[in-house]
Amino acid sequence: MEEKKKEEIKSDLVKFSKSKDYYKKIGKAWKRGYLLFGPPGTGKSTMIAAMENFLEYDVYDLELTTVMDNTQLRRLLIETSTKSIIVIEDIDCSLNLTGQRKNKKEEEDEDGDDKEAIEKKMMKNEGDKKESKVTLSGLLNFIDGLLSACGGERIIVFTTNFVDKLDPALIRKGRMDKHIEMSYCGFEAFKVLAKNYLDVVEKIKITRADVGENLLPKSEGEEGETCLRRLIEAFKEEKEEAKRRVEEGAKQKKDKEEEKKRRKEKKAEKEAKEEEEKKKKKIEENGDAEH
Repeated sequence: MEEKKKEEIKSDLVKFSKSKDYYKKIGKAWKRGYLLFGPPGTGKSTMIAAMENFLEYDVYDLELTTVMDNTQLRRLLIETSTKSIIVIEDIDCSLNLTGQRKNKKEEEDEDGDDKEAIEKKMMKNEGDKKESKVTLSGLLNFIDGLLSACGGERIIVFTTNFVDKLDPALIRKGRMDKHIEMSYCGFEAFKVLAKNYLDVVEKIKITRADVGENLLPKSEGEEGETCLRRLIEAFKEEKEEAKRRVEEGAKQKKDKEEEKKRRKEKKAEKEAKEEEEKKKKKIEENGDAEH
């Protein structure tokens, strides 16, 4: 993630955690909603873990398909502690919440003829005994209904791969206050990953001219992959050179400190010797004075 975007999110979290008096003043429940959306593998779950570590909040991972009805959903909300993050991952896959808004005509079109409609209804009744009966209305009340004001300092996080599939009422401002797009890996994210996984030096002293020279095809049939490999080798060489310079600098510093220590010891030894000679000379002078 870009550093600017990361700092913006951290600032938003800190401001929320310190805004108890502000939420009380405006008469709103002390909670905030975050919608994390983007393709699979872009770090949505990792972002939640980072938020947990940053704020030191408890995390509640809510699986909607295991919640039987709206009453149980409300009960779960009441049982959560303050300073908590309530997470519903892949909300577009959890329940067919948007489908509940279909009109009667659409339902009739889907049923087809009478025989198919009866069979579907029987299957639906059998499935309803096991499936969750949480409704869109129930989930909306869970987010910002009366019971959501119980307790305080709660963050609600939804994640989804397909934000367009979600009902607009579910992700509007006031429910999901901050929408964060987790996009594909850019150059800034690549640098962080390379540093964390491979311990690559973040700042390598290599000029644009050197980069251009390594990326320039050396022959007519040379492909771009070969040029990139050559650039990587140049980075490796520069990394080794930087490591050598650091080690050489550390050695020079150590040699200077040892030399300084030797000089200090030599000076102390000389001063001690001069002091001893002064004492002897003083004793001799006192002896001559007595005679």
